[in-house]
Amino acid sequence: MALETLLSRKAGVLAVVAATGLMLTSIPAVGHAEQAAVGRLAVDPGAGAAKGQVADQLGDRTGRTVAGAGAPALPDGVSARAWTVTDVRTGDVLAARNAHQRLAPASTLKTLFAVTVLPKFRAAAVHKVTPEELAGIGPGSSLVGLKEGRSYQVADLWRGVFLRSGNDAVRVLAAMNGGWTATAREMQARARQLGARDTSVKSPDGYDSPGQVSSAYDLSVFGRAGLAHTDFARYCATTTARFPSKGSPSFEIQNTNRLLSGADGLRRYPGIVGVKNGYTSNAGNTLIAAAERGGRTLLVTVLNPQSGASNAVYHEAASLLDWGFRAAGKARPVGSLVAAAPGGRAAPSADGARSGAERSSASVRPVAAQVSREPGRWSQTTGWAVAGGFAVALAVGAVFGWRMYVRGRRTPGGGS
Repeated sequence: MALETLLSRKAGVLAVVAATGLMLTSIPAVGHAEQAAVGRLAVDPGAGAAKGQVADQLGDRTGRTVAGAGAPALPDGVSARAWTVTDVRTGDVLAARNAHQRLAPASTLKTLFAVTVLPKFRAAAVHKVTPEELAGIGPGSSLVGLKEGRSYQVADLWRGVFLRSGNDAVRVLAAMNGGWTATAREMQARARQLGARDTSVKSPDGYDSPGQVSSAYDLSVFGRAGLAHTDFARYCATTTARFPSKGSPSFEIQNTNRLLSGADGLRRYPGIVGVKNGYTSNAGNTLIAAAERGGRTLLVTVLNPQSGASNAVYHEAASLLDWGFRAAGKARPVGSLVAAAPGGRAAPSADGARSGAERSSASVRPVAAQVSREPGRWSQTTGWAVAGGFAVALAVGAVFGWRMYVRGRRTPGGGS
């Protein structure tokens, strides 16, 4: 049989195959490892896990604990419902449990309040407290003892926030910032700018309110962003201070963060630099703690320990910091804090300039983005490119086949 005749018999089949290929390539290709959404813990599927636990993208939703390959064993007895261990400079998450579980934050939410409001007022500015500003404070709130009709420096108000966790100081600063509701809205927007998407702000002081939640991930974002600001870092590291008092020059206030103060039978954690603790009946004990050792600063967030032990939140945070310093430089990160706005642009800070933490975090690519470009893995863009090339090849084959079919019909002896 002549070559032309053979091709004419197969040309119809080839044309059908080509048309089918064109139809299939119109279906969007799905990448095997798409980049995680901004503000999520991008867990690296290639990272190993401590104690046989599986590191995967469901780890923070299913109660599993994720830790980087090469890391030492995680400490025993960490009962917190959620926690993270983060390198402040790089934003690398070294280990986490339930990083995105939405829980009541208590006064650790004051870190977001400070990141949002602190840059707006000069520390030396003076403000006179009005009765309206002290209205609405929740029953049982922690207070620094502000008095209506008395004038305070802004620096005094912030010491009241950071050291005594004073909800009265938050009320006054929020009033200076445009009001309670406006401040809550601004905090919500600031959280989104920082890539923190688990947080819902209802009460700027962290007081239990319906629907108010955050996560270990988001609170780590706020703590890291705050540490990039000189004033925030100074206030959160202050152990004791003198506070103005009516009728006497001042009285001493002590930081309620026991890892910083070493109070109530705890030792001051070596290298501690703050950040903020909290407690409500709904949230339980919560803590964001940062410490520096050997030129490396680590930040641990611990939410609601379940052990029932005295000072559990501080003991568990200390054990996670110890683990983090042992693991730093050895463990492969399981994710990253992402301080970027939608579209990949770094989020602006409250004063219009990008903070050092934001610049550093913006330069750290999420692990999932790196995974999507590893050999053997397709991104969505790669899938479209390959599919497009396949479609062109099939189309050329269809044209060639049709021409051979027509030629075969015109050649004597052609046909089936």
